[in-house]
Amino acid sequence: MNISETTLNGRPRRDDSGFTMVEIAICLAVIGVALVAIIGVLPIGMRAQRDNRERTVINQDATIFMEAIRNGTRGADDLVNYVYAITNFQTKFTPNPQATVRVGYDSGYLTNGARIIGLLSTPEYTDINSGASLPNLFNSGYSNHIVAYVRSISGPAVEKPPQNNALLMQNSFTYHIVCANVPVQLPANITTAYATNLEANLHELRLTFLWPQLPNGQLPPQPPHQTYRTMIAGQIVTNLDAGQILYFFQPQYFNHAP
Repeated sequence: MNISETTLNGRPRRDDSGFTMVEIAICLAVIGVALVAIIGVLPIGMRAQRDNRERTVINQDATIFMEAIRNGTRGADDLVNYVYAITNFQTKFTPNPQATVRVGYDSGYLTNGARIIGLLSTPEYTDINSGASLPNLFNSGYSNHIVAYVRSISGPAVEKPPQNNALLMQNSFTYHIVCANVPVQLPANITTAYATNLEANLHELRLTFLWPQLPNGQLPPQPPHQTYRTMIAGQIVTNLDAGQILYFFQPQYFNHAP
C-alpha cells in the first residue's frame, strides 16, 4: 500500500461521494412534473368548492322563498335587504299575443315583504280587466313572466346587511329567480264541478334559480340552474297596494273528521 493511499493513522483513504449534475437535473425534472400536476389540479378543486358552496346557498334560500310564497307570508320585511328588483315580462292576449311589455319594480316600491311576496306570487295567467287568476288564455288575458333579482340570503356574514359598501354589495353572490305560479291543467273532457273547483284551488309553484349574476347584471351564457316545485292547495287572494295588484296564497287544510 502506497503512502498516498493511507491517512495519517494508517487507515485506507476513501474518496468523498456526492450527486452529479445529471442526477440533480433529473431530480429537478421529477419535482417540476409533480408541481405542474398539483398546480393543474388546484383550480379544479377550487372551482368544485365554489360550485358546492353556491348550490348550498341556493338550496337554503330556495326553502325560504318556497315557504314564504306557499304560506302567503306578508311580514317577511327582511326580504327587502336581499330582493332589490323584480321584473314582469307581460304579454297581452286579445286573443292573439301582442308585444311583450317589461314592467319593473325597484327598491323604491319594494319597501316591505308583502310587496315582494305579492309580486312573486303573481299567477301566470291573469284577467285583463280584474287581474284575477285564469286557468288558461283561450279567450284573452295577460301572460306574466316574473323574474326576481336577489342577493343571497345565506352565505358569508360580511356580505349581509346592514351594508353600505357598494363594492362589496356588487361583488356579493347574486342570482335570478324565475317564478311561475301555474294553474293545474285538467283534460278538456272533464267538465264536472269537482274539476272546476280543482282548477281554481290547486296550483303548481315553480321557482327556477339561475346564477351567478355577473358584475354587468347579466348571467353567464350557460348559467347553472335549479328548479324547485311544489303543489299548493288553496285560493289566491288579491290586495291592491299603491295601484298594484298583489297576489297571496290562502292555504287550505283538510282534516279527516270522524
